[in-house]
Amino acid sequence: MRNLPAILMALGIAAVAACVATPVAAQLGVPGLGGAVGNVLGTVDRALDPVEQATRQTVAGATMLAERRVARLSDLVRRNRDSIELDDGGSPARKGELLLLDATDADIATAQGAGFTLQGRETLGELGIGVVRLGVPHRMPLARAQEVLHKLLPQATVAPDNIHLPAGSSAGAARGPGAGSAPAIDTQVGLIDGGVGSGAAAGPVRGFVTGAPRASDHGSATASLLRSAGVRRIAVADVYGDDPAGGNALAISRALDWLIGIRARVISISLVGPRNPLLGQAIAAARRRGALIVAAVGNDGPAAPSAYPASYPGVIAVTGVDGDNRALIEAGRALHLDYAAPGADMVAANAAGKWVRVRGTSYAAPLVAARAAALASGDNTISALDREAVDLGRKGPDPIYGRGLVCGSCRRSE
Repeated sequence: MRNLPAILMALGIAAVAACVATPVAAQLGVPGLGGAVGNVLGTVDRALDPVEQATRQTVAGATMLAERRVARLSDLVRRNRDSIELDDGGSPARKGELLLLDATDADIATAQGAGFTLQGRETLGELGIGVVRLGVPHRMPLARAQEVLHKLLPQATVAPDNIHLPAGSSAGAARGPGAGSAPAIDTQVGLIDGGVGSGAAAGPVRGFVTGAPRASDHGSATASLLRSAGVRRIAVADVYGDDPAGGNALAISRALDWLIGIRARVISISLVGPRNPLLGQAIAAARRRGALIVAAVGNDGPAAPSAYPASYPGVIAVTGVDGDNRALIEAGRALHLDYAAPGADMVAANAAGKWVRVRGTSYAAPLVAARAAALASGDNTISALDREAVDLGRKGPDPIYGRGLVCGSCRRSE
């Protein structure tokens, strides 16, 4: 948190405040800041004009979201000490294992000579990427092992197997949406997420971690939104199962390889993690094979690090808006932003097929993916999406809404 003030300044929090009229506590449905912080803000606010008040509230909200992110990741590691540890960048990754990309036999022998053990070797054939899994030396922390391996093999690409987390949540049962159906979309869409309930399945389902495929509420909700937007062919890649280190970069890369092999034209990913060398290469290879990849920017607020895979070049990065087309205050940031779509004041189906209220950029991404599938026409798809997008905020592209709102009529409400 030492660099938080600089991060906030760089991200232009004041600009966010001008675009987001509702304070963070009201948007998120959480109590206002209390205690000494609340007293100080209350005293100062009385002397400020409304714009300054909004700016202060937004800064406080961004700080709160950033602190929540740190606490959530710390809790994830604490609860799964046998499976997850922090890499040299402070991000969660599979414990005791590093990945070497396109390694030679000599590279492997050098690593083994330093105490690393060969855990597995595979080729992602559709993507053209070779992956070697190395166990780190006994009792050596992952971050230290990265440093050692980089020094041993300076020419090699070394990657931790970083964990990616869902970018949305559900809260409470809801009434089903009113009647209505979208025009059928026959383009096959790939979904990389948790598993889906039987009611959400609309195509092949495959697992890429221990215990997968296994139905999850998050995966079921994103799949149900694809279906409600008209997608009839959904190939589901479960990268979570019951693996404590699920959502890892290798599982997501394997899922991409499978989806490219079955010719999924559009791939929706509502997961967020750090930049990762393996996944970056996998995304780039999938793009070269013609796939359109849509990803959510996450829900950790504007002070959080840039979200991946949304930040990889060529990925369609999506943020969320509420029922009044206001940007979600908790929406994360990517290195670029393409579109906004409904991400709150809406319902989706959970793993049991029950309707629940959902909120987050997770639920905006599949709606943009659905429109991309409907408009899929090679290099013209992005241009077609741009023509559909409704400009929000300041005129033209901006860092809050991207190039505009897509699929605004796709929101399913109670």
